[in-house]
Amino acid sequence: MDKDIPDAIEAAAFRRLLRHLRARDDVANITLMGEAGFCRNCLADWLAEAAAEAGVPMDREAARTHVYGEPYAAFKARQPEATAEQIARMEASLAENRKRRTNAHD
Repeated sequence: MDKDIPDAIEAAAFRRLLRHLRARDDVANITLMGEAGFCRNCLADWLAEAAAEAGVPMDREAARTHVYGEPYAAFKARQPEATAEQIARMEASLAENRKRRTNAHD
């Protein structure tokens, strides 16, 4: 991470990303996973992990509620079922994530 960028600026960008994703609830997580290799659930997991590292109690559901701006179940209930093509694209994207993480450590 670039230490020249203050945490407050990174935090502001993260909050803006959350507002954007909340406004674009028409974009399903499966689509985000297939195209970008991450989704709202990933952000929530990363948030919960960062909180744990900082000694701040935050479970996965609390992190999801923060990321979604509502309970996860409410968001999920509005989402259509994933198609076989979307699932295949997500799996390929996850494989690409693994490949890039492995290559980054070589």
